[in-house]
Amino acid sequence: MDGQSLSPQQKKMDTLRKLFPEVFSEEKIDWEKLRATLGENINFANERYVLNWAGKSDAFRVMQHPSSQTLIPVKDESVHFNETENIFIEGENMEVLKVLQKSYFGKVKMIYIDPPYNTGNDSFIYPDKFSETKDEYQKRVGDKDEEGYMTGEGMFRKNSRENGQYHSNWLNMMMPRLYLARTLLRDDGVIFVSIDDNEVHNLRLLMNEIFGEENFVACVNWHKNYASSNDSKTFSSVIDYILVFSKSNEFSRNLLPRTAKQNVLYKYDSNDGKGKWRSDNLSVRTYSANYDYPITNPDTGVSYNPPSGRSWMTNKETIQKWIDEGRIFFGQSGQGAPQLKRYLNEVQDGVVPITYWSYDDCGHNDEARKEIKELFEKPPFDSPKPTRLIKQILNIGSDKDSIILDFFAGSATTAHAVMQLNKEDGGSRKFILVQLPELCDEKSEAYKAGYKTIADIAKERIRRAGKKIQDEIAEENKKKKAELNFDVETDGRPSNEKVDTGFKVFKLSESNFKQWRQPTEYTAEELEKQLKLFIDPVAENANMENMVYELLLKSGKDLNAKIETDNGYYLIDGNDLALILERVDEQIIADLLAKQPKKVIALDRIFKNNDQLKTNTALQMKDAGVEFKTI
Repeated sequence: MDGQSLSPQQKKMDTLRKLFPEVFSEEKIDWEKLRATLGENINFANERYVLNWAGKSDAFRVMQHPSSQTLIPVKDESVHFNETENIFIEGENMEVLKVLQKSYFGKVKMIYIDPPYNTGNDSFIYPDKFSETKDEYQKRVGDKDEEGYMTGEGMFRKNSRENGQYHSNWLNMMMPRLYLARTLLRDDGVIFVSIDDNEVHNLRLLMNEIFGEENFVACVNWHKNYASSNDSKTFSSVIDYILVFSKSNEFSRNLLPRTAKQNVLYKYDSNDGKGKWRSDNLSVRTYSANYDYPITNPDTGVSYNPPSGRSWMTNKETIQKWIDEGRIFFGQSGQGAPQLKRYLNEVQDGVVPITYWSYDDCGHNDEARKEIKELFEKPPFDSPKPTRLIKQILNIGSDKDSIILDFFAGSATTAHAVMQLNKEDGGSRKFILVQLPELCDEKSEAYKAGYKTIADIAKERIRRAGKKIQDEIAEENKKKKAELNFDVETDGRPSNEKVDTGFKVFKLSESNFKQWRQPTEYTAEELEKQLKLFIDPVAENANMENMVYELLLKSGKDLNAKIETDNGYYLIDGNDLALILERVDEQIIADLLAKQPKKVIALDRIFKNNDQLKTNTALQMKDAGVEFKTI
């Protein structure tokens, strides 16, 4: 109830909705549909099979704007920064996806995301004011409070069902992020997206458009609750969906590991050295006269024909060979119909995944909450996913050395699952997680426990999950001692970091270099102001380490690139890239050229107007076949 009376117009609209619900879209009447419903012969505008919505073309433009932002390292919030290959990025995910394009284009094997479901209570960023400029949008999504935290008022828009563009707003949020995500996938890559009934229909159409309908892999039904809700008004929802799309036909799903439940049928052992087996039918439905013959029990002399309309699975010679080898089973008494012995050690090492996942195999929501509670005394997050669910996805979609991306990180279940699975199967998967520093509600348990943002919760979960995994390894070491393949340090961590439970923290930030801004007025005075900015291109708040990472990213190197300092310059991944940022002289140039770098980037300001040194440096680099650039 909103306290307002029902207007005559609204009453008529409600009546019309009861008669013709199909002509309403996002609370508005589609007049072409209404006329067609009433029997008029009309031609629909742009009649073709397409998903369209309000703001789609503008959302494309928002996506296509290049980003000038960068990522800065935050070592004091990281764990084993210099050794780990896992990445956690704090920032608005569309801008982060743009920043990652050069460095991670075509490198990610698997993406999993759990985006807002558009339930009517979600608040999320979407470009709802398409008239605003790029600067205005960036200012809005970067609004911060006095302590530097992003504010809900500046960043988020609640997308209530009463909104006139309810579905459009959600699609405008999802579409650019999915397009950018696709470019990061390898050709054999795959994406898994969790969703519920509110938008599964639109998401399927949207992903058909972005990934291609031919690259649809599956719509998985996950049984998320083990008990129904008795207070539901109609049906109790116990299913979530996971839409699976590949980037191309090069994707090949992995088999899932066999479980004890699947192996329990293999309960017999003939002590013949072949291990456990189960009985299986020898007959098949596809009838073949060549395979229709009697099988004789060699002990009793009784012959058996296949059931009516069926035949045996192979020819008479092969059956006789199996009898001689003891592979044919005539029942516990030895007097039953012939059956085949299926040995467990001959079964393929894994099972084909199906599109229904029970909570017995993948966990449920209550299990996910208990996992959080094990890590935190008072759970700071309400709706995590169970790690067993994400491990199932990882087993299907990733290899043991894959890069895994999750840009709606939430409570960081994906990071927890990656580390746990690496511990279980000896893998070296690496995660990249992206999460907004979204403010927690001041009334929430998370806020009371000292976590100001969702990103803070995610980082703390990774720390605690990592420590728990290392403690488990230490305990196993004590029990198994020499059986494990690595030594143990006094603190219980594997000395060779077999399981990487660390992570590097980066935060989305403005560039360390001044950006050209289009003058508001094309006057000599305005142009002069802009040109003065580039006498020294380095921004006032820039620092050396941040500049190194920005130049590294914008040169296409990833965030795990090896960085070495030597005689006033930085070497990236050996001699792939060199950065001269602090000082320069002839000796530094000579020393650097001896390292035979492939590319060198230098700050123009360090030459201090010494044009001769700058010219000589450029000529020396050219003669040595080195790509040289100044900023």
